[in-house]
Amino acid sequence: MDALAVVLEQPGQLALKRLQLADPADDQVVVDTEFTAISTGTERLLFEGRMPSFPGMGYPLVPGYEAVGRVHRPAANTGFRDGERVFVAGASGCFNGVRSLFGAAASRLVAPAKRIVAIDEGLGRQGVLLALAATAYHALRLMGDAKPECIVGHGTLGRLLARLTVALGAEPPVVWERNAGRAQGALGYYVIDPASETRRDYRTICDVSGDAKILNTLISHLAPGGEVVLAGFYSAPLSFVFPPAFMREARIRIAAEWRQEDLVAVRDLIAAEKLSLDGLISHCESAENAVAAYATAFGDAICLKMTLDWRACV
Repeated sequence: MDALAVVLEQPGQLALKRLQLADPADDQVVVDTEFTAISTGTERLLFEGRMPSFPGMGYPLVPGYEAVGRVHRPAANTGFRDGERVFVAGASGCFNGVRSLFGAAASRLVAPAKRIVAIDEGLGRQGVLLALAATAYHALRLMGDAKPECIVGHGTLGRLLARLTVALGAEPPVVWERNAGRAQGALGYYVIDPASETRRDYRTICDVSGDAKILNTLISHLAPGGEVVLAGFYSAPLSFVFPPAFMREARIRIAAEWRQEDLVAVRDLIAAEKLSLDGLISHCESAENAVAAYATAFGDAICLKMTLDWRACV
């Protein structure tokens, strides 16, 4: 089998190429992709050559970990049905001849069954948001009862984090957003420009901005014994001035990658209509226009989430 795929040949150089798929193992599933999403976090770092080194890094590579598609003739032991709509959380090792770092930005995928979950038939392209929703849910799960009172960043992840905070019964958080165009679209919570912030008693602040220089600002707005939760991805070293943190006995927590149980939990919240994904996908392009779509996703601050439509490419 082969597939049309987005290939990052080197930093700053992206192309669509037809690649040979690896033969599926007994515990893997072939999926015909319908939609994928472009990550303005990890994928942008890969595109710009700023991704910190870790196992599997290198070019050329196929990016992407947010895909929705239909199962294609699955093995009986995988538990999936032919034609079933699923979310695919990456397909590492999927292609011959290139690195499949995450590997989901392609018209057909071979992925481990454990990286796939069945989703509601009516979810459609909104299903690509499951990984971000699971990331937000994982951060909240780490906090336990101490849900965020302040969230930094009103992009897609920040909105999901705020919506989940409300959905789980906590008080509506305050969200900081500097970009006036992104300040719109709050559902049951508040968005303010951080320049106007006067509170200095937040017990929990959750940052999803990815700004490595923000710690001192966040610490200055904490209550004594307050906590900063870092739920974004930071390509540069983080540091902070010690005395203000010392005076507050501040705590800093890092939320890592979501787990499978987080993915299932947010899928079920969506199915129960407790979590809405409406208004989070702002742009959609045919996969044939992937080069232009990536430029928009990385260059237009109003673009919340760009999706690629692969249905004509399978």
